[in-house]
Amino acid sequence: MSWSRVSAVDVQPQTWKNGGGTTRELLAWPHAHDWAVRLSVARVERDGPFSAFPGVQRWLAVIGGAGLRLFDWPQSQGDEPLCFDGGLAPQAELVKGGCDVLNVMERRGNLEIESAHHVLLPRTPWVGLFTVKGGLLEHGHRAMPMAPMTLAWCEQPVIQSCVFTGEGAAWWLTWTEA
Repeated sequence: MSWSRVSAVDVQPQTWKNGGGTTRELLAWPHAHDWAVRLSVARVERDGPFSAFPGVQRWLAVIGGAGLRLFDWPQSQGDEPLCFDGGLAPQAELVKGGCDVLNVMERRGNLEIESAHHVLLPRTPWVGLFTVKGGLLEHGHRAMPMAPMTLAWCEQPVIQSCVFTGEGAAWWLTWTEA
């Protein structure tokens, strides 16, 4: 089983069209222009609407800063990712200055996101792990150190024990075709 990984610090930030923040795209899978799953880390700098993505399911988790409000739902560090319809383009209100968020989008298939503080036995064609503070990913008899703000993923994983140990928030992501 071969894993790939990318850290947000190694990705050049791209300014949003509305100037309200920046995005570091970690992965657009399986293809950059025809993705089923897209993951990024964004810096939200000011209040304003999110971009509309009709036909896309989105998840957002605050990973730095005091947080924000979407749909009158306050989101702060430690909260589970908020899932919403990407076509709605919600208004974001910052709580106390800028914040960092994990942004996950899925436009076809079935994506599930859950806490990475348990063992995963992957039975899907794609599996990923995102960690805020870093740690160690053990899969089978191998160990892979993970830096903070890193995404690791595997296509066609072997069914074997996957264990993550680390501090702070981390999530397993599993994708299957619809």
